[in-house]
Amino acid sequence: MDRTSIINRIGTIYHTSNVENGEYSYIQAAGSKKQLIKALNGYVPKHYRIDLRFQSDDTVILVETKKAYTDADEDQLKEYLMEERALHYGKKIICVLASTINDKIKIWKSEIDREHFLSEETVLNNMAHYQALFYMNKINDREKVLKKTYALNELLHKLDIDEKLRSQFIGTILLYIKKMVKNEGSPAINSALRDKLNAHWRMTSSEEITAAVKNTLSGLLDDSDNKIKKLELLQNNILNNQKIKKLSLDNWIEILDTVLTDIYQYIDADSSEGQDILNMFFIAFNKYTGKADKNQAFTPDHITEFMCRLTDVDRTKVVLDGTCGSGSFLVQAMVKEFAHCHKGTSEGEAKLLKNMVASKHIYGIEADEYAYGLAATNMLIHGDGNSNLKLASLFDCKEYIENADPDIILMNPPYNAKPIGIPDSYKSAWGKAKNGKEDPTKGLVFIQFLSDVVKGMNEKREKSGAARKEVKLAVLLPVAVAIGTGKLLTDAKIQMLQDNTLEAVFTLPNEIFYPGASASACCMLFTLGRPHVGADGSVNETFFGYCKEDGFKKKKNLGRIEQFDSDGKSKWKAIEEKWLHLFRNKITLDGLSAKAVIDGNSEWLCEAYMKTDYSTLSETDFQQTINNYLAYLMKEGRIHEA
Repeated sequence: MDRTSIINRIGTIYHTSNVENGEYSYIQAAGSKKQLIKALNGYVPKHYRIDLRFQSDDTVILVETKKAYTDADEDQLKEYLMEERALHYGKKIICVLASTINDKIKIWKSEIDREHFLSEETVLNNMAHYQALFYMNKINDREKVLKKTYALNELLHKLDIDEKLRSQFIGTILLYIKKMVKNEGSPAINSALRDKLNAHWRMTSSEEITAAVKNTLSGLLDDSDNKIKKLELLQNNILNNQKIKKLSLDNWIEILDTVLTDIYQYIDADSSEGQDILNMFFIAFNKYTGKADKNQAFTPDHITEFMCRLTDVDRTKVVLDGTCGSGSFLVQAMVKEFAHCHKGTSEGEAKLLKNMVASKHIYGIEADEYAYGLAATNMLIHGDGNSNLKLASLFDCKEYIENADPDIILMNPPYNAKPIGIPDSYKSAWGKAKNGKEDPTKGLVFIQFLSDVVKGMNEKREKSGAARKEVKLAVLLPVAVAIGTGKLLTDAKIQMLQDNTLEAVFTLPNEIFYPGASASACCMLFTLGRPHVGADGSVNETFFGYCKEDGFKKKKNLGRIEQFDSDGKSKWKAIEEKWLHLFRNKITLDGLSAKAVIDGNSEWLCEAYMKTDYSTLSETDFQQTINNYLAYLMKEGRIHEA
């Protein structure tokens, strides 16, 4: 890329030169070579004319161009960085090596070393993009965020806001604050911004704040399908609630200020982590919900992220969640695709790709109105993508799914759905259970339906001469489904394998949904549209992972909290990489993984095939097992304490 193109790409108005040929001389900036050396505390630089320098407010971009740069050129750029710091203290600095014979670049943030090298920055971007690199608000301390969320929950409890309303109410507040912060043009949440917004709210009334929140929602949903229904759910059901209408101006300011400083600043909508802030509300607010609501299995963020990676979500894939709840899978998939949009593209190209992802790649279905409203809010918070959310039962959405034509399906279906909402065609063998209180397949019937939809789509493709389509499906189901040997579950599993391949099953930690549902779950990975038994009768082995340890620790009131090692690195991240490495390379490891040829009569769980890793056992493990057994015998009354 030639210099003119570089200047145009970063921004002509930011280009700062102080010598005739367009370069920037640090001797010129210092006043003399002697002054420059003095500023460098006696160091005599070999290089002091950088090819291109750009500045906008407190951000500086230094660009050195070469036909084909080498490691030695990095040392030259380091000198320019040193001189920049000496003469312009406190600037945020981006350093760039750019080739003039192609578009190759190397970029560093703040320092020129391996730690600060930005490996994903492969395309030269504009000034705004580089400024944003310094204002990412991603906070990895989930425990701290959860504690703040609990404090917010206590505030709402004190103000008598019904627990059923809290998640959605705070979701709408977040959207309003997001707009306010954007209007102020502030790159970070600081005391100056806080004071300015508080002063603004003090000049209004509680009615005016409510109206402003409603206007924000209306504006955000301008191009959305079912806008009227969404506004009804987000405005009428929440903001028009009598208890919220009774909030005083002081109450509103306390809530807004708390959300701004304790919640909003922790949301990084562009983060590939895709942290689902509403999911965290569920964990915290669940403390006050009724017993029935505590059967809800809200999928933890790190598991949704793992399942996105397991199915290779990227910007080319259409993703569907047929029972999307608050939208945690959709949010995770969307931010994963957004992150990939920046891979090898300019800021302008990435923006177009992200618009495509938000409008045509993310599809969700939810039958519960309350959860549907939450999903719409959640998608808006994380960068839109709410236009393809449908309020309906999955079983009524065959045509909708066909039109979406998904490449990937991510799901955590209800494990105790009422049979009355399930089509009769799936209940013919259920006997008395068809009129019972809970789905006897424990959620597998939802996957059977999706299998049938994909099967029908492929039959249509074959008739038209088109190639069959395979769809990746990652689903969380109770362990009871995997080990179920009853006729009903066995027949359902046999039917699933007639049309689809079971690629893998991962056994997850026992209390993965704590403090919500108590069900033990596993993650199943299917390829829909490819029979488990090939046309020649061959069967591939299914991979089984024993993923009981995920680096999280249960803490009272806070749920399961991510743990870090002595170097501050996430234990979960290392574990996740190991899980994916074992799966992708089909490696069997005693105590962690196994492979087996299975059918519908088999047990679909790692424990049935995995070898024990005896090298990890100790005398403590033996003693603990004996203690557990003795405790069991005492509980059953078979022995009595002396």
